Amino acid sequence: MSPLRQLIQLLLVSAFLALTDTPTEGRAPVKASVTSAVQLPIEGELPSFGHGNEWFNSPPLSPADLRGKVVLVDICTYSCINWLRHLPYVRAWGEKYRDRGLVVIGVHSPEFEFEKASDNVRRAVKAIGLTHPIVIDNDHAIWRAFENEAWPALYFVDAQGKIRHHHYGEGAYDQGEQILQQLLTEAGQKGVPQGLVSIEPQGVGAQADWPDLRTPETYVGYGQGDNLSSPGGAKRDQFATYTAPAQLALNHWALVGKWNVGRQATVQSQAGGKIVFRFHARDVHLVMGASAAGSPVRFRVRLDGRSPGTAHGLDADSQGDGVAKEPRLYQLIRQSGTIEDRTFEIEFLDAGIETFSFTFG
Repeated sequence: MSPLRQLIQLLLVSAFLALTDTPTEGRAPVKASVTSAVQLPIEGELPSFGHGNEWFNSPPLSPADLRGKVVLVDICTYSCINWLRHLPYVRAWGEKYRDRGLVVIGVHSPEFEFEKASDNVRRAVKAIGLTHPIVIDNDHAIWRAFENEAWPALYFVDAQGKIRHHHYGEGAYDQGEQILQQLLTEAGQKGVPQGLVSIEPQGVGAQADWPDLRTPETYVGYGQGDNLSSPGGAKRDQFATYTAPAQLALNHWALVGKWNVGRQATVQSQAGGKIVFRFHARDVHLVMGASAAGSPVRFRVRLDGRSPGTAHGLDADSQGDGVAKEPRLYQLIRQSGTIEDRTFEIEFLDAGIETFSFTFG
């Protein structure tokens, strides 16, 4: 989309929001009017899903099949924390407006190689409890057709198959729901529910503690990785022995033990390897999995050298113990109270772990 077109869209949507009674996110929902909304711009046509590899929860769908329906296209990848945090809203909208003509379609455009495996996606779809249609976009052909730029991304499509709005990343949930209400009303739907969904996401879906989030997503493969503080840096595509410095600066990390730093994944060759990270955030997640299918890898988490106790995440107990199996996002730390600079450490008690990226919340 051209910069001019983006500017026009921003101005129109800003005017739309100014004309609606929109609460600040996090406040109790109020009734949102769509009758006085300005016309949303037309960004393009809903592209074909024909280059998708496989469908879950539905036979293949085409733009012609969807004509007359308002469509919300959710471009995702299953290990992405940003997608996992916006999913509760997408799910709630799908349930609230399904009987008024809304169709939610997930486009799974993988970031990591393991997310291209149908079995991994199928397992994730079941574990997360997704019921809306999902098309696998392993070659990013659908991604390119939308001229997409990020995970997650939402595309709002009217009943004539015109893309009327898009949003990259988390947030703007009030705005997104009001736009859905407007498009359903434009489509002639009667009795479109007003107001805004009121939900309190739990687990990995809980919204980030933005004021205290000072550590960015950090990849451990050399393709996008940075801030590795082990002396000598990364020895690419070969096993090497790493150590940690006496002190880590904030947002820096180190490997300990024998590891192979690859483009996407950093792989441990023997038991006892560690990753140490100095961070500032409520939550710590690590995308990882056992490199050999069916061979789980035990791990142990420490926070400032001690068991995490009540600060443990969903995938570790109060002693910090857990098991990595299928490749996915694992929540390892969730703190409460005052958030400070802390040192996170994970030790792998078995060989064969593949690690991809840290994310925080």
